[in-house]
Amino acid sequence: MNNLYNSNSMSPLADRIRPQNIDDFFGQVHLLSKDSPFRKFFDNAQFPSMIFWGPPGVGKTTLAYLISKYGNFDFVRISAVESGVKELRNIISKAENNFSKNKKTILFIDEIHRFNKSQQDALLHAVEKGIITLIGATTENPSFEVNSALLSRCRVYKLEELNKNDIKNIITFAIQNDEILKNYNIEISDDDLLYEISGGDARTILNILETAIQVYGDKKQEKIVINQELIEKALIKKIPKYDKQGESHYDTISAFIKSLRGSDPDAAIFWLAKMLESGEDPKFIARRMVIFASEDIGNADPNALNLAVSVFNAVKIIGLPECRINLAQGVTYLASAPKSNASYLAIDSAISDIRKGVDTIVPLHLRNAPTNLMKQEGYGKDYKYPHNYPSHFVEENYFPKNFSKQYYFPQDEGVEIKIKARLAKLWSAKK
Repeated sequence: MNNLYNSNSMSPLADRIRPQNIDDFFGQVHLLSKDSPFRKFFDNAQFPSMIFWGPPGVGKTTLAYLISKYGNFDFVRISAVESGVKELRNIISKAENNFSKNKKTILFIDEIHRFNKSQQDALLHAVEKGIITLIGATTENPSFEVNSALLSRCRVYKLEELNKNDIKNIITFAIQNDEILKNYNIEISDDDLLYEISGGDARTILNILETAIQVYGDKKQEKIVINQELIEKALIKKIPKYDKQGESHYDTISAFIKSLRGSDPDAAIFWLAKMLESGEDPKFIARRMVIFASEDIGNADPNALNLAVSVFNAVKIIGLPECRINLAQGVTYLASAPKSNASYLAIDSAISDIRKGVDTIVPLHLRNAPTNLMKQEGYGKDYKYPHNYPSHFVEENYFPKNFSKQYYFPQDEGVEIKIKARLAKLWSAKK
């Protein structure tokens, strides 16, 4: 097998320590466990065309290199940002020549989601005939960005953000095996800090580690302690105090929600920025915003929930760094919207009564009667159909027998002002 890795000492650390075999690959256990179907591709050295979908720095490029090495492919790598149809045709022509000589070709396309339809269509025949084995890498959902014809010819594998143990193993591997770093006496003082600033991205943390060593200087006889002070020098910026699993995490999300509830878009944006800069999962933030839209705004502005759900979907589709803009739009809207917790209080009050054991038997007139026997038993009898009455309303008992209670108290904010007035008019006798 040919060595595809650039081990030049001038190369970035992330390139210098790319694993030479699959057992040195850290992360993606759901794909690479010993008995997994994906792992068997490596065991058998047989690989289909595939697309790797996942965030930056989780191993998409490294897996492509390893596939090429294990399958003894002629490896061609291009970026979708820089390549056009003409270059694709030249690559396919060379692959056809290889194919005629029983030599396999891998075409690795980084950021394949940036290929337009004509570029993707140019690959179809070569992929279908096995002239090339396509490996695409994308941070975007391929079902949105890759056309269905090409997608149907590939297997899609979702790569996950690296966890704390993965990042720790990668750093240890780099320190022990890199031709430059292994000459230093390096001590990691805070694994949690390195994981937090990595954001689950191996390339990011390796670049920071390498820069920190350079900042320290060529002092191989001294112990180099990788701590917050040294990392801040390397990054030329302060690292916000934040632990995604600890107290600071909960304090910050609490400050964020309280700023939204207090209708302060500026403070809410500030805490959003802190969370994003600290490596918080943007989907976690978006989920909290969806909850907030119903819990603290509710029917004062029914559009708030629609917007929050749209922001959550945008975050899933787009990812960082661009999705910060979607989050910012959602945050400023939710903070500025009129507030009401009436719906939240209503459901909690009703659940409390249910748990206390109030009667929950459905009255006969509210039951459905799909059979004659049920009709004979009185199911649905005397039910008043609201659409047959003026204003599509009729006073009716929709509670269990001998029980009635007001749970929803619309407040004097936003749309709920109109809701409150309408309900008061309709249920004047009851209220």
